[in-house]
Amino acid sequence: MLASIAAAGGSGVSATERIRGARADEISKKIADDIVLGRFEPGSRLDEAMLAGLFGVSRTPVREALKQLAIQGLVVSRPNRGSIVAALTPEQRDRMFEAIGELEAACARHAAIRMSMAERDHLCALHAQSREAMRAGDADLYDRLNHELHQVIIQACGNPVLIDMALGLRHRIAPFRRSQFRDVERMSASFEEHAVIIEALLAHDVTTAQRQMRAHLMSARSAAARVSPGWSEGSEKQTRP
Repeated sequence: MLASIAAAGGSGVSATERIRGARADEISKKIADDIVLGRFEPGSRLDEAMLAGLFGVSRTPVREALKQLAIQGLVVSRPNRGSIVAALTPEQRDRMFEAIGELEAACARHAAIRMSMAERDHLCALHAQSREAMRAGDADLYDRLNHELHQVIIQACGNPVLIDMALGLRHRIAPFRRSQFRDVERMSASFEEHAVIIEALLAHDVTTAQRQMRAHLMSARSAAARVSPGWSEGSEKQTRP
């Protein structure tokens, strides 16, 4: 992996910077998972030195990871006072899922008409790979394939404005979507929902593709809420007057 990162240095970014960025991304994902699952409670201080020791890295990638989490809305950065876990509420999470459901449903509707043959083949290949990940109970691999599958559908809509909006919100809601696969049964349900969506896309069935994508995201919302009830309760306590 490191060799491929170094080989890709033609963009003007050094191999060291690329490795540091990859570490920051990984740390960001781990902290985000801990926040969503309630291991870091709302209002908790995220000490850079403590996190650096926890992950066995310098404070630089931790600092970058916290910046990413602030953009996602999971962390509040306070000048000269460090970062704390944001006091999010179940309602905020649900509204994000509702919004991404509408955006991705619109993408699916357009993709049913505009998706190229190469994109259709790629979609089917990802779906087949996700079946193997599901059978193996590999939540991390399934999550990655799920991300790629949705990405293909979003890009296939052919509308740059819609693509930017959907990808931007997907980035913010990613930790919540990832948490649902802590439940192995959710992987199976997700796979079956994907099968219906893909069948509609391949058949150019605009109405079904849109309706089933929206329903799929609402199922993901419910699954994420079941996996992290402690996060919901803790968030409500932080925001209750």
